[in-house]
Amino acid sequence: MQGARHAWRAGLCVAAALAAMPVFAADPCSSFTWDVSRERSLFAGNATSVPAGKDSATAPALAAGKLVLLQLRPTGEVTFVAAPGRKNATDGGYAGLAALDIVTAGTYRIALDAPLWIDVVADGGLVSSTGHQGAPGCSPHKVVEFEFPVPRRLMLQFSGGGDPSVRVTVTAVQR
Repeated sequence: MQGARHAWRAGLCVAAALAAMPVFAADPCSSFTWDVSRERSLFAGNATSVPAGKDSATAPALAAGKLVLLQLRPTGEVTFVAAPGRKNATDGGYAGLAALDIVTAGTYRIALDAPLWIDVVADGGLVSSTGHQGAPGCSPHKVVEFEFPVPRRLMLQFSGGGDPSVRVTVTAVQR
């Protein structure tokens, strides 16, 4: 009986100590292994609203280092330059196109605030990403890296979105 009383008191003391400790919310962005401080800084600012293109001729140009609120379209209204790289990316939801002019060769990140599929198209074919990371609850939610070895115009295809808009930024990686 004496042992049970001591165990109960010890448990009560531990519970009281835990209740008195301050609760720290975990940073939802801590799962990124890349330094995404530039992207987070951009996402903390105000975005310029831009309608997504329904085809390559109507695709707005995105600029690196700017935050854009891309107003997507119902997927059925979008004519993709190349078939999206993800199966079922065109089954309903929202989609859209945007252009990106790369003036300096290098590694770039495309960051999104939603779970959305993104393809980069050059010369009619998909450009493979060199990596991607995501952090649910973080803004940005998803960051995808691409290597662009030469200056050129690229087409960005967004598909599989459940929301009619997505915040997007493009940043050059500085290593």
